[in-house]
This record gives sequence, C-alpha cells and structure tokens, in this order.
Amino acid sequence: MSETFTGEEADARSSPRPERWRSAVAWTVAGCWGVWAAARLVAVDRLPGLGMPAIPLISFTPYVAATAAVPVACAAILRHRWALLASALVAAALVAPMLPRAMAGGQPAAQGPTVRVLTANLLFGQARPERVLQLVRRHDVDVLSLQELTPQAVAGLEAAGLTRLLPYKVIDPRTGAAGTGLYARHPLRALPAPPGTVMAMPRAEFSLPGGRTVEVTAVHPPPPISRAAVRHWRHDLRALPSSSGGRDGRVRILAGDYNATLDHAHLRRVLSRGYADAADRTGGGLIPTWGVSAGARTPLTIDHILVDRRCAVRDLKVYDIAGSDHRAVFADVRLP
Repeated sequence: MSETFTGEEADARSSPRPERWRSAVAWTVAGCWGVWAAARLVAVDRLPGLGMPAIPLISFTPYVAATAAVPVACAAILRHRWALLASALVAAALVAPMLPRAMAGGQPAAQGPTVRVLTANLLFGQARPERVLQLVRRHDVDVLSLQELTPQAVAGLEAAGLTRLLPYKVIDPRTGAAGTGLYARHPLRALPAPPGTVMAMPRAEFSLPGGRTVEVTAVHPPPPISRAAVRHWRHDLRALPSSSGGRDGRVRILAGDYNATLDHAHLRRVLSRGYADAADRTGGGLIPTWGVSAGARTPLTIDHILVDRRCAVRDLKVYDIAGSDHRAVFADVRLP
C-alpha cells in the first residue's frame, strides 16, 4: 500500500527544519564564547597538564570579552531565547572582570611618604638610554626597575647619567634577557633574591629620608611559551615574597615584566597574598604594555607594579620607549 503526501508534508520530510538550524547555530556560537568564559572562571591555566596552550591563550581574554556581544546578537537575530539567555550570561562572565580594570576604585587612607616607581623592559638592552632618563627626570623617580638589563645597557645608561639621578643600585646584568636591576635615589640594601629563578630578580630594602623603608623586588619570570618555560614561570611567580599586611612592619612593592596578565590565575594568586595592581587601582588596567610597537603582535598588559594593598596609588602613567617592545609603567605610591 503506497502513501501520498501533500506538498507541505513532502517539503518537511525532504529538508531539515529551519528551527533546528537556527538552534544549532545559536548554541554553537554561544558555546564558543562559553568555553572561554568557563576556562577563565575555573582558572584553567592552573590545572595540571594544561599549561600549554592554556596560559598563552588566556592572555587574550580582554579581546574575547570585547566581542562578547557577538553570541548575544546572533541568538537575538535567530530568535532563540534560551541561547540568548545563555549568551547574555556568558557575556556577563567575560565582561565583569574587565570593568574594574577600566574604572578607578577606592583607595586606602594612606598617610605616609610617597615613593615614585618606574619599571621598564629594555628588550635585550636595546632601549634608548635617553628615553629612560627622560622619564626618570619627568617624574622625579625614586626607584627604577629594569628588565633585560645587559652589561652594555648598564654602561650606556650610566654614561648617559643615570647614576647621577639614581646613585644607588642593586643590579644583576646578564647577556640576553636574563639581567635585571634596581636603581634608586636613596640607599638600597641588597636582600636575598627569590630562590631558584631563571631570570635575575634582585630584591632590596629602599630607605627613605626619615627612616621609612620599603622592600622592592624587580620581577621578570620567563615568558610561558613552552612546557619548560611554563614550569619556570609558575615557580618564579610563586617565589615572589608575600606582603605581610603590616605584621612585620614591612611595605613591599613588586615591579617589572611578569609575562602575565590579570587573567592569569597565577598572577591573581600573587595579588591575593597582600598586593594590589597599581594600574587596576587607577583605572588603567587594560592599557597594553607589550606588543604595541610591533604590528604583528597582539598588545597585552604584562608589565605591572604591585603594591602593598595598604598603599594608595596617586597616579599611574604608561609610556612608549624607543628601542623596546615594552612600555614603561610609572606609579606614584603613598605608603601607609
């Protein structure tokens, strides 16, 4: 016995339902952004065995957040209300961590002296010494943290007059990218560096007029671009000193190139140990500090000045440096 179908029934049997296609597209697009949001929320870069490629990829979270309206718009156009709701939740999860970085927050009622800190990565020592000195003079810098400090860079900076402005130093210059150093306006007393780091990370006690002291560490873990480098990067961030919160009377500042953004769980763990990010405090947390001068790179915010969370950050500026692929970061910090 044969069956006969009307024209509408035949069309329904011979082609997929439009509703199914709309649902598949809406959920697929929402899922793409949803996977990223979930990875950020669960700190996937901290999970064993997922360091590569999770750690490099999570750096791009601000760019993914900037496009979070795409799945929302897609679900709205396709008129899929459940995918629209899910996409809105995903967008909120991505955007929520970004908003505080772009808005100045409350500051502690710090009443102590100020310390003006500048950090700069010299790109294998190739940055122009004149530019570094110009920034030191402009902001009357008290402490300068330099990364990728080579012996040749030391000679060039000091010949240009750096030690006339900042006569005290605790430095460990090395060839390539491994050298780091601290220069200061007032006396520095060398302290034991964080143990077992790949790059030099000098640590010193900075003495201000009047007797106040600040412990300063120049930070530069290796970029996490291979499995071996990820292990060293994790170790070096863990090795950074915790802020005491006043229990031992010390105020600590960590300044340098972290090769990490605020979306990395390992950097957020450092912050949880008593620090605040100076740029985040002042609404400059999304200003990129690396890759701006190189057109083939995606700019990222990987240079940071972390301060004892009891400190107030009165000002923050970011500057290009000729000869380097990093920007310099300046912070005016008032001590508790």
